[in-house]
Amino acid sequence: MPPPVSPLDPVKDDQDDLVFLEEHPATPVAAGARNVWRVMIIDDDEDVHSTTTFALGNLDMQHRQLEFVHAYSAAQARELLKTEQEIAVILLDVVMEQDDAGLHLVRYIRETLGLADVRIILRTGQPGYAPEIDAIRDFDINDYKTKSELTRIKLFTTVTSAIRSYEQIRKINDSRRGLSQIVHASTQLMSLHGVHNFAAGVLSQIAGLLGQEGSGMLCVLECPEDGCRELMVMATIGPYHKFDHTTLTAGADQRIHDAMELALAQGRNVYGPDYVTLYFAGKASRDFVAFLDVTKAPTEIDERLLEVFCANVAVGIDNVELVSHLHTAAFYDQLSKLPNRTRLIEILDATLASGMRDATTLSLVDLDHFAETNDALGHRFGDALLLAVAGRLQTELGDALTVARLGGDIFCVLGDSSQVNPANILMLFQRPFSIDGQDVQLSATLGLVRLGEHEGSGVDVLKDADIALKRAKTQQRSGHYYFSRSMGVEIRERVRMMHALRKAFGQNELFVVYQPQIDLETRRPKGAEALLRWQTPDGKFVSPDRFIPIAEYSGLIIDLGEWVLRTACRELVTLHKAGHSDFMMSINVSQVQFRHPYFLEMLRKALEETGAPPQFVELEITESMAMEEPDLLIKMLAQIKQTGVSIAIDDFGTGFSSLSYLQRLQIDRLKIDRAFVTEITGSARGSSIAEMVVQLGRNLGLAVIAEGVEDERQAQILHALGCPLAQGFLFARPMTADALNGWLSNEALQGAA
Repeated sequence: MPPPVSPLDPVKDDQDDLVFLEEHPATPVAAGARNVWRVMIIDDDEDVHSTTTFALGNLDMQHRQLEFVHAYSAAQARELLKTEQEIAVILLDVVMEQDDAGLHLVRYIRETLGLADVRIILRTGQPGYAPEIDAIRDFDINDYKTKSELTRIKLFTTVTSAIRSYEQIRKINDSRRGLSQIVHASTQLMSLHGVHNFAAGVLSQIAGLLGQEGSGMLCVLECPEDGCRELMVMATIGPYHKFDHTTLTAGADQRIHDAMELALAQGRNVYGPDYVTLYFAGKASRDFVAFLDVTKAPTEIDERLLEVFCANVAVGIDNVELVSHLHTAAFYDQLSKLPNRTRLIEILDATLASGMRDATTLSLVDLDHFAETNDALGHRFGDALLLAVAGRLQTELGDALTVARLGGDIFCVLGDSSQVNPANILMLFQRPFSIDGQDVQLSATLGLVRLGEHEGSGVDVLKDADIALKRAKTQQRSGHYYFSRSMGVEIRERVRMMHALRKAFGQNELFVVYQPQIDLETRRPKGAEALLRWQTPDGKFVSPDRFIPIAEYSGLIIDLGEWVLRTACRELVTLHKAGHSDFMMSINVSQVQFRHPYFLEMLRKALEETGAPPQFVELEITESMAMEEPDLLIKMLAQIKQTGVSIAIDDFGTGFSSLSYLQRLQIDRLKIDRAFVTEITGSARGSSIAEMVVQLGRNLGLAVIAEGVEDERQAQILHALGCPLAQGFLFARPMTADALNGWLSNEALQGAA
């Protein structure tokens, strides 16, 4: 079983949305009939599996699709790799059961299983656990990435590069020798410390692969986007030592300069009669190119070997530079030089383990409306403002406190509770910040956690501080909020519900029931309202009041709403075919669903594909929806009306509708809220609001229906007031489609009798 998913995402810059990613489970393919690239994902975080398969699942690489094999621990991966065949790429987490579980697994793959072809891409969410160069050498790692670095494009690029390497290695291995030389050369290169030594090693290995004497140089193209195109010499071998650490110009050596420019311009290796020029695509607008003298032209197989070697070297050069600067990049923010999130978590863990936790408080400091300032005055000004804030927090709060930057406009202050408190921190923002002679007034919102009241790790502390910060931002900007246990329980329950709802939808635990709507004059059914229900496997029902807001907040309501619409439309078609030709179907539409840009298209397709007659379909929107941005709603309703469906205002009377807007809305029916139906028999004036709604509907030419009718007295009063339709437990409870068909047939028989 996969490990539980962490209930909260790491702290992000004002990103409160909960995002769902659809899973793409791997489809088994018979051995010998594969036309896919097999990628194994080894990670103890289920979200990483979902995110990776979502990003790559529908993409073709080298004219093949990807097939994913999932392992959630190093131990599980060991068992799978004993039987799984033709794994092209392994995406491997560094830290699983232990901090070095991933590295030990690489040793097992390479040495015990003898799998030399598979490309291994090491990933970590914590740069501080990144391997040093000797680890890369010892464990034969092909690539290393931080998870934050792997955007969808970079993930696609990295896996594509790895698959290309794997494909080329396999082809070469099947046709002739050379694979062992490349693997040996790549491993040897990884043992070289420093960019210069690595570059010199590349030249030596190329010469060795070609069986030639070493004579050449390796250059990097600096700032090509600025148009300067300077070829800086990184390393030389043979008679070219005089060019070390210089700029290669046409005047210095026309032959080498022209050959390198040709390879860079064409983005490929170039082979001459007495030289080879190899192109290595680098990162951050930096490309690398190597030139070597040869006494004989390389063969076709040699060229293929060199292409594979170049793919590895391009990654290797970037990785050597990355590892060389890893410590600073891993633990400190590049702009402010303050500790970053990774370093802060280490400090938090140490504080939690010490005797000082009871007197320590953590505060997140979120700059209010910083994005607007940044957009208006430019990123350079924004960076200067962030540096000014960092400086003031450091100098005025005292050296005993830890000030960190989590990214964007969020800072963090950790220290003694007597100093880390809202009054002290917010006071720092009462004075303006002077940037380039211009005064800028900033405010901040705080989310605080008292470590003495907290149980868990440093990561958990940050998550809880983020919860408090979000609560503070929803209640009052420039204010503060302390985290409490009840808040954590509430958030975690919401996240648990979110995952359970998504799983329930996929496993058909959700279903639609229908509550009949009755003509109060004849007591005959005229239609039904479609209602969504959730029953868990143990038979318990989850209230819609609990799961509908979660579905709306997460965005799952879009898919749920479309499914309910199609299900209700199909049931309407079934009822009409059964002889209930004038039966109406009312379907609730949430605000999130209604405002989705493709809602109108989804409605049209549902009507067309189910064959439901639109004149017998009614969409219910709440009064609060109708009154929010009414001008936009008027346009939207006009477009919906063109499909032929009708519109009802649900819960009418609970809001504060503008009658002028109500007249402009193209609606067909008002629905009296159950609260006013209940009041009908509760007091002498209890029927006044219901009577007003009925009269309003009559004056505007709108139909009226009352919901929540539970006793005969209520039904009689509504009928006397002129309300034509009603629904409620007095007439029928919500029922399944099969039960509704039987109920309607029975009602028809009674009517005929």
